[in-house]
Amino acid sequence: MPMVTPVTEQGRVDVPAVERIIGMFAQNGVAPLLLGTTGEGNSVAKDEAVALVSSAVRAANHRILIYAGLTGNCFSEQLVQAEAYHQAGADVIVATLPTYYALTPQQMLNYYTMLADSITGPLMLYNILATTHMSIPLDVVRQLADHPNIVGLKDSERNIERMTECIAFTKERPDFSFFCGCAALSAETLLMGADGIVPSGGNFIPGMYQQLYQATIDGDKDEAFRLQKATADVCEIYQKGRTLGDSLAALKVMMQTKQLCDPWMLMPLNRLPESEENEIILQVSKI
Repeated sequence: MPMVTPVTEQGRVDVPAVERIIGMFAQNGVAPLLLGTTGEGNSVAKDEAVALVSSAVRAANHRILIYAGLTGNCFSEQLVQAEAYHQAGADVIVATLPTYYALTPQQMLNYYTMLADSITGPLMLYNILATTHMSIPLDVVRQLADHPNIVGLKDSERNIERMTECIAFTKERPDFSFFCGCAALSAETLLMGADGIVPSGGNFIPGMYQQLYQATIDGDKDEAFRLQKATADVCEIYQKGRTLGDSLAALKVMMQTKQLCDPWMLMPLNRLPESEENEIILQVSKI
């Protein structure tokens, strides 16, 4: 699951909240992706990011894998940060493209190859057009899949044709996994053979997504699509009519109703107005 980053009003990692969220994930048998888009990864200070990974690893206590997101535009700093995550106990590094320059396919290939050559732990590619404004071409993905230290792709591009092609390719590669990062396509992609899903709603309803996953393993299409709609209805509470940033603030409000974390955000994002938070709490009470 793409875990939120729980923080205090002062912007520090809320370690007790990390422990509660990780405990919930472990209880439901799902693994967190820290410091991704849902986790405000670009806004977390480097030392706080390491503290987050360390506290999550301790809380997980080897029950679930810990994926750590890697962002940024300075390659040498990324190498230092990736090594810090590895030393803190992260199992897999998940890297988005650097975003300041528009990159050619060859530059994307070079970037991930050099990153995989240079870091200690396994690397997963992270394709997210909505925030990087670039899409990793599938022929680049195929070439990178041959690298012994690159273990998979998390693809959050809402493009069913692309995902269909990705899944067909990865099904032939047991050493390379495909995770769907578009929650609305969870059931469809799992039934096609995706290895996993990464829905932000898993911060609130991880058990429902675990049931959805199990339904696809069991070949129960009707149950999978029933759960797909049920999860989408819950996610609509924090997503409908909101920007990505505001939807994350709304998601934290929902999590607060379960006493998982407080709805503080890191700049440039902010908490929602009190009236809006109260409306979300009211909607949650009706679920």
